[in-house]
Amino acid sequence: MFTCDVDSIYITPLPLLPTAPIAVSSGATTEPSMLDISKWLLQVNDDISRALDRGVNIRQLVAARADAIDELLIALFKWFELDKTKLALFATGGYGRGELSLFSDVDILLLSTNAIDTAVSAKLDSLVALLWDIGLEPALSVRTTAESLEAARDHTVATALLEARLLTGNEALQAIPQKIVNKQWSPKDFYEIKISEAKARYLRHNATEYNLEPNIKTSPGGLRDIHIVGWVTKRYFRVSKLYDLVQQNFVTEKEFDELSFAEGYLWQIRHHLHELTGRNENRLLFDYQREIAQRMGYESQPDDAPTAAVERFMRDYYRCAMQISTLSEMLTNHYYETIIEPELPESELPKKRPINAHFNQIGEQIAMAHHRVFAQNPEAILEMFLLMGQYGIKQVRTRTLRALKIAARGIDQAYRDNPEHQALFLANLKEQNYLFHRLRTMNRYGVLGNYIPAFAQVTGMMQYDLFHRYTVDAHTLFLIRILHRFTDPEYRQDFPLVSAIFQRIERKEIIVLAAMFHDIAKGRGGNHSELGETEAIEFCLTHGMSKADAHLVGWLTRYHLLMSMTAQKKDIADPEVVTHFANLVGNVTHLNHLYVLTVADMNATNPQLWNSWRATLMKQLYSQTRRILRADIDAPTNRQDMIAATRQQAVAMLDNVDNQHMNRDEVLRLWDDLGDEYFLREIPEDILWHTEAILNHPPIGGASNADSAPLVVLREHRELALDAVQVFIYTQNQTNLFAVTMAVFDQMNLDVLDARIITATRNFALDSYVLLDRSGTLLVDEDSQQELKQRLINAFKNPTIPKITYKRLPRQLKNFEVETTINFEFNEASDQHIMSLQTLDQPGLLARVGQVFLQQKIEVHAARITTLGERAEDMFYISDQNDEPLSIDRLEALKQALIASLSVRNDLLNEHNHA
Repeated sequence: MFTCDVDSIYITPLPLLPTAPIAVSSGATTEPSMLDISKWLLQVNDDISRALDRGVNIRQLVAARADAIDELLIALFKWFELDKTKLALFATGGYGRGELSLFSDVDILLLSTNAIDTAVSAKLDSLVALLWDIGLEPALSVRTTAESLEAARDHTVATALLEARLLTGNEALQAIPQKIVNKQWSPKDFYEIKISEAKARYLRHNATEYNLEPNIKTSPGGLRDIHIVGWVTKRYFRVSKLYDLVQQNFVTEKEFDELSFAEGYLWQIRHHLHELTGRNENRLLFDYQREIAQRMGYESQPDDAPTAAVERFMRDYYRCAMQISTLSEMLTNHYYETIIEPELPESELPKKRPINAHFNQIGEQIAMAHHRVFAQNPEAILEMFLLMGQYGIKQVRTRTLRALKIAARGIDQAYRDNPEHQALFLANLKEQNYLFHRLRTMNRYGVLGNYIPAFAQVTGMMQYDLFHRYTVDAHTLFLIRILHRFTDPEYRQDFPLVSAIFQRIERKEIIVLAAMFHDIAKGRGGNHSELGETEAIEFCLTHGMSKADAHLVGWLTRYHLLMSMTAQKKDIADPEVVTHFANLVGNVTHLNHLYVLTVADMNATNPQLWNSWRATLMKQLYSQTRRILRADIDAPTNRQDMIAATRQQAVAMLDNVDNQHMNRDEVLRLWDDLGDEYFLREIPEDILWHTEAILNHPPIGGASNADSAPLVVLREHRELALDAVQVFIYTQNQTNLFAVTMAVFDQMNLDVLDARIITATRNFALDSYVLLDRSGTLLVDEDSQQELKQRLINAFKNPTIPKITYKRLPRQLKNFEVETTINFEFNEASDQHIMSLQTLDQPGLLARVGQVFLQQKIEVHAARITTLGERAEDMFYISDQNDEPLSIDRLEALKQALIASLSVRNDLLNEHNHA
């Protein structure tokens, strides 16, 4: 698409080819040296890489490689005497545009007017074989004009023909590819099929520019988004270069410069990807991101975090990607509005109606009434977005977007200090209709970043990990989108409690503002929550909000992680934990706002990590805290109160008509043997489920029941979705239960989310686990259930240390270094130590931990398993095998044993992966 000067680049000349034989079939032995040409191709790539290191513009280099391949193909075309035929040799695709990276596809078309005879076909076969032998791997099409006309019904073939560039041969065929496309495709049909293709491509990449491992060619904001602008416009304007569209007054000089810069940045990344992998690799995987960041000059500063350089590199990539996707969307829409739309029948033309003196509605879009609206009325920038919400309009006409982009540059401190503008901005946040779409447009066209400069600083900012799925700006806007889903009946069944709470909150802009500011201070050093609180309060007060509202927004910003961290990392079955949380929250209003914000934040951080178990923890913490804050007289305030309350609720459920088949006296006698700890940690519904299973199972233990197998029962986790499985085990207590259970779960690819290991008063183990089934078949496959039960029973009967199965470390995890840290905290209420473990998530982690516990004679009473991307943050309640607290020496020995075991495990994994 672009012209370039390659005079300053030295490319090693193509070696001279021997004189061509008169006929390939004559038995002549003189052939081009495949070795020499292969070496030359490698040398060309090396020349290009060295030129890039010297600072030569990448645009010249992709053109230089295309020129080198031109020279080779023209020489071979002549060597095989194809220049004596009626054939024409075309470059197509990216090669047709004159753009070739080191290992880009070389797409070529051999076109003829008539069918190719046998002799010429043999020459072509020899040419293709030679190209493959020298490592060029061409994508070759051989067609007659009639075959091309038929093939062009396929829009991908038509696209290739549209970019066909004659290299050599029959010049009379030079214009044929373009004529074929024009004959088969109208401008409107071609536009619609390419836009449809682009939408499908976006969906394959999650419809976001912010993929953790983007494909720089096909992801949203990738090179394809630039190509599509060329494709749809070439069909109409018949131009060969993108800059020609500037001369056609279709693209502005500034838009061209922005696209050109962003494209060059992606080409540099692509060059390094190809050089690193030695192939046509376009996926910017974690495996390559650090190395490419270094090659492109991103260096860590003395006070930087280890990942700072790669995070800056990816921030610049994401900003380029957003710029490309924004311009691509705008220019393709501009093409439709200026070229396609005017040719539509009267009945299909969008209807125009005035909204006010500044704006009209045209079809489903908003448009400025005249070209000086923003210049003469700066408040119209924010007024337009408010009208979009009030009138239910999602899209903006291209002419208006162009003017908006220019006007947004004028948003300065004076603009931000204007009370009228401040009122309009707050009114936009209060108007919930299409809020996500309006803020997204504000962000893309510079309004949001200029109105809130701190937001511009986090645009494109990412964290180099697997937990934070999106950049800060994308995460923030996605959070606001999820808040809106809490009001949508379509999503109500996914979020029943939080939806009901959010809809009762009258001042929804409070939570929206907290969402806007909760991560706004990331990347500055220090505690981003505390820094964000200060900025949020200042913003609210300067915008005329009351001190109470401002401080509520600030409080939510500061404590936006409190609820998720409490639910996931603390024992919320302990009333003291819940009471402490309730004291921090203070009142039900704070709790309601925090619960809604937390659920939205967790979903917007990484939707793949939101599951029914996390939802249950959040719901449980909310419900218990709400009872305390409402001063419910029945709310338990200590361990004994909670035990009594749980048992009382279980009795009430037992007396329900549905449970009359269980003998009440027999149930109460069993409960007396189960112990207080059981009723502290289990909920009434699960207690009845366990009770019925135990009473229906043959008695375990004793001389007369020595052969009775342990009880193992499964069911779906009932709170929300069906992605979690509950497993209950009832058996005689023994020292290796936790270790062997973890080993079996690992062997069957079951992920543990929560564990409760309780010993009853008569020395029986009551173990409950919440699992995630990776295959999703455990609850519906009777064979899998029986296999799990039998494996557990067999393992319990075998007192030996369980065998650990070593599995390959997933590719993504190999790129992260997580230091193993272990901390202990004594819990006086339970007379146990709480061990916190943070380490790299890895196959068999819990099985390995369980093995160390067994070796160190550690008893596990409960576990909370939390995986945050590449990090495992697990918590275990432990004691010695006599249920006594561990000494300092034993704690230190346990810590060193775990570190040693996990270090050996990682070394073995690395060796296995390298092998």
